[in-house]
Amino acid sequence: MMMTDTRTDSTADAVPDRLLRSSAKQSCDPEVDLDWGAPLADGLWFMQPERMSLYGTPLWDRMSEAQRIELSRHEVASISSVGLWFELILMQMMVRDLYDADPRSRRMHYALTEVGDECRHSLMFGKAIERIGVPSYGPQPTIHRLGRLMKTVGVGVSAYASILVAEEILDRWQRELMRDERVQPLVRMVCRIHVLEEARHMTFARDEVERMLPRLGRLTLTWHQAALAQTAFLVARALVNPEAYRAVGIDPREGRRVALGNPHYRDTLAWMGERVTGYLDELGLIPAHQRPLWTRSMLLR
Repeated sequence: MMMTDTRTDSTADAVPDRLLRSSAKQSCDPEVDLDWGAPLADGLWFMQPERMSLYGTPLWDRMSEAQRIELSRHEVASISSVGLWFELILMQMMVRDLYDADPRSRRMHYALTEVGDECRHSLMFGKAIERIGVPSYGPQPTIHRLGRLMKTVGVGVSAYASILVAEEILDRWQRELMRDERVQPLVRMVCRIHVLEEARHMTFARDEVERMLPRLGRLTLTWHQAALAQTAFLVARALVNPEAYRAVGIDPREGRRVALGNPHYRDTLAWMGERVTGYLDELGLIPAHQRPLWTRSMLLR
């Protein structure tokens, strides 16, 4: 479905203006809103076991309960560090997008407010990874290098749609996690803060996509469709760094192979992606010729 943008300058300001008012009423400071000195609770998970990459596999069956909980510590750190990595990319894309913007506009005011939110989120993820005492895995080296290209050339519809993909899949996972009393209170609170503020960010990203999309010509649209599919593939495949498996004595290559073939994990990724892929498909951003790559990302069933 292609869209026609009928908004005037005044109606185009309506969304950023509303988001600015929401930001003023409800924003968090992780330095003061989280008790970083509180002890971790013995025996609690660091994420939902059913959403872990090896859940339901023979490797999972061979692990003790303590090993599974330890792996949850490392998987949540991996996902958090990949989220931090992508937030650094999106901040650079947004600031570059604002280089020629009107500093009087509500759009620029909200975009700068969002960059401030993302700075705090990156700090929060970094402190959380440090607090739970595991490495900051980040994406695999090849994906990390490709991120440099993404932050340099990402622009327009595919940039904001990519932001939406990363934020939406983490949002769905975190909304479930933050309600799960089996999970460490610190991790649940980090997720709660992130969910609260990312709701505004996703609204803004959708508005930007819908504002820009009708202005694209056929060739430019094809380029953005391809760039978005590549980003979605890389982000989804990066969430669990194979090095996380080494912490519980599993060879990273074996862990990666088993995870990518695990029906439970494939269902989890599709569940994380189903809302955003449905939305992007309706907008015409997942055309037939890009669907195979989206399917390989496992975000699209």
